[in-house]
Amino acid sequence: MTEPFVRPDVAAFLQHLNAQNGPKMHEVPLADARAMMMAMRHVADAETGPLAIIKDLEIPGPAGPIPARLYDARANRAAGLVMVFYHGGGFVVGNIDTHEPYCAEAARQLDMPVISIDYRLAPEAPFPAAPEDCEAATRWIAENIPCTGLVLSGDSAGGNLTVVMAMALRDTPAAKPVVAQYAIYPAVAKHAPWPSYAAFKHGYFLTEDTMDFFMSSYAGDGSWRVAPLHHDLAGMPPAVVITAGLDPLRDQGRAYAARLIEAGVETTYLEAGGTIHGFICLRKALPSAQTDITNGLSALKTVLASLTQ
Repeated sequence: MTEPFVRPDVAAFLQHLNAQNGPKMHEVPLADARAMMMAMRHVADAETGPLAIIKDLEIPGPAGPIPARLYDARANRAAGLVMVFYHGGGFVVGNIDTHEPYCAEAARQLDMPVISIDYRLAPEAPFPAAPEDCEAATRWIAENIPCTGLVLSGDSAGGNLTVVMAMALRDTPAAKPVVAQYAIYPAVAKHAPWPSYAAFKHGYFLTEDTMDFFMSSYAGDGSWRVAPLHHDLAGMPPAVVITAGLDPLRDQGRAYAARLIEAGVETTYLEAGGTIHGFICLRKALPSAQTDITNGLSALKTVLASLTQ
């Protein structure tokens, strides 16, 4: 088998990571696992950077208030599109703090408000808590934040939630339309059958043991909200899908883009070759990730520009 292409900065990061002898995320208490992801942000990600508005919000939810955070490069703007962002972390770790640098960067590059949703996490709140919180928050934003439409986005587990929210709001529209979806290395199907899963499930940052830990904690029921790839995609909003070449989830993202195209949905697919799952939160460790982030957001801007023509 030919060895896969690995970028130099990715190779150095993986060599360092794989040389560590300490316990892995799935081997420590839950609070420690979440602290490990937060520590990774401060070690491996870029700084948040300057922004006119970073404001915490509280959104009514099905099990109590849902924390959220608004990012905007402008202190004042007329009503326009708003991005709703669902963070990754396997439905178990991750929060609005771990993904703050990326959300701030998206707000700057898109010149658009970004609202990040801090949905409930498993195993304390297993499926369907995450999609229920995200749907409630997204509908509330459509009704209460001055805007003309919604752009849905998220990474990994949040990529799953992006797709699931696009399907839910397609079937029962919100107060404002969903005009686009941007799924970043999304988890949209069961893991095992994919060639990329077999090739990259060990030694490439996101491991089989960690994925098993996440999914056993989430305990989804096999419905369309867990594996949306296998369900009706007709009538979905225009999509940008980006994957990482060394990601066990890569082939799921490829398949999702292909199924969208087959369903007649305007779709842009990008693959960040030679890099790993999680790159949007690793800009300090992986300087090349900045280009991948910019490429994805630029593709999204192109799609959004086409909607106004």
